[in-house]
Amino acid sequence: MRKGITIELDKPRTLRYGMNALAKIEDLTKKPIVGLDLNNLGIKDLLAIIFAGLCHEDKTLTIEETGNLIDEHSDMNTIAQKVGEAFTLAFGKAKDKDPKGE
Repeated sequence: MRKGITIELDKPRTLRYGMNALAKIEDLTKKPIVGLDLNNLGIKDLLAIIFAGLCHEDKTLTIEETGNLIDEHSDMNTIAQKVGEAFTLAFGKAKDKDPKGE
């Protein structure tokens, strides 16, 4: 099973973006993953992404509870950073092209 990124909320939780989480994001946002601009997200989309990354370890978690956990135990900057790290872990880092463009 793919590793995730630990985030401190009410307890340590793991953001993980495998195939099921990515499909859940598409279902909730009504957008393909490749169409999501992580640098320009609305709150609803960000909340859906966070929820999808957390629900693998807590099947009873809801989107509203996810929002409450963030409000009570974290902040938007920390959450956005952790989501970015978890997406990088899921998709890998972009490979740098060599100077010749190969």
